[in-house]
Amino acid sequence: MSLSYRAAVLHGVQQPLSIETVTAEPLRPNDVLVRIKAAGLCHTDLEVIEGGLRFPMPIVLGHEAAGIVEQVGQQARGVKVGDHVVLSWNPHCGGCFYCDRTLPILCEAYLEQGSKAMPFHGGPSARLTDGRPLRQMMFLGAFGEYCIVSDQQAIPVPHEIPFDRACLIGCGIMTGAGAAMNVASIKRSDTVMVIGCGAVGLAAVQGARLAGAEHIIAVDLNDDKLSLAAALGATTLVNAAEEDAAQVARDATKGRGADVVLESAGSLPAFRVSTEAVRPGGEVIWLGKIDIENDVTFRWGSLMGEKRIRRSSYGGARPGRDFPMLAKAYLDGRLKLDELISRRMALDDINEGFSALKRGETIRSVIMF
Repeated sequence: MSLSYRAAVLHGVQQPLSIETVTAEPLRPNDVLVRIKAAGLCHTDLEVIEGGLRFPMPIVLGHEAAGIVEQVGQQARGVKVGDHVVLSWNPHCGGCFYCDRTLPILCEAYLEQGSKAMPFHGGPSARLTDGRPLRQMMFLGAFGEYCIVSDQQAIPVPHEIPFDRACLIGCGIMTGAGAAMNVASIKRSDTVMVIGCGAVGLAAVQGARLAGAEHIIAVDLNDDKLSLAAALGATTLVNAAEEDAAQVARDATKGRGADVVLESAGSLPAFRVSTEAVRPGGEVIWLGKIDIENDVTFRWGSLMGEKRIRRSSYGGARPGRDFPMLAKAYLDGRLKLDELISRRMALDDINEGFSALKRGETIRSVIMF
């Protein structure tokens, strides 16, 4: 018997999402059917809606989600019916050039199929009522009551963590906290600057704190977000409209600059400031992004001095290791997630949720199923 469920479908750029009934395809041997309980609205989803990130349509967006396993394929491993899971958007083959070099985010199968918005097997996991295949953003398509993923994408976490908190781990928290804990080399005496205090930046602030940074400088244009950064561990707050963030970093370090700069604003000024604020020999980790066709310019001198610059998409994620660890950190009180949720809403309110995100009114809105 086929499964029909409600999902938010995007049919074209700059169009509102349409709540429609769709039909799931039969499970393949390694598939897992997850009943979505909570899904976060991320800027990356908004990029698809606005056309900055290009995918074929029609498509179900949503890549930051948590739910309950309802059914598993005959060969699915590591997960069972009833598990509470956080979903990962980075499946990987495990055997290509990049997987062999422990870079699953560059997996050749992942990159090839990702732009097509189809699972590795190349066929759809759901269809519209007229039979047309539905695409899945980032191998998930979680803005629906259900989604079908591969077994490696469904990561069990403790039942004690609420779904609306757990879903944040799947993207924003993993990206920001992971950049600080897995990608950057933060030492206990370090000064770390975080530019941009949205969901990813606030996660980076917490990751820097958990990594043991002595001094955490948070930079944003919004004083409310800066206040939240202070509550999550930032020791110095910089409103970039009023102060020179790079100078603040130098003043705090006897003129050197920050040991590590984590950029999560995704703007031209933020990219430039990141290279000006870091000390010689220090690290810059870029987490934010702009349209892939845009140019970014730098003062050449800001790139000198043996500085190391790296782009990170998913915080060096090893979901099977990191998701349960982050869930436990929340349950132990070391990782704060409640403060990141600006509003909870029904699926029918998703378009207003994205409008609020575009206006900069929210850190994370979460759809509750």
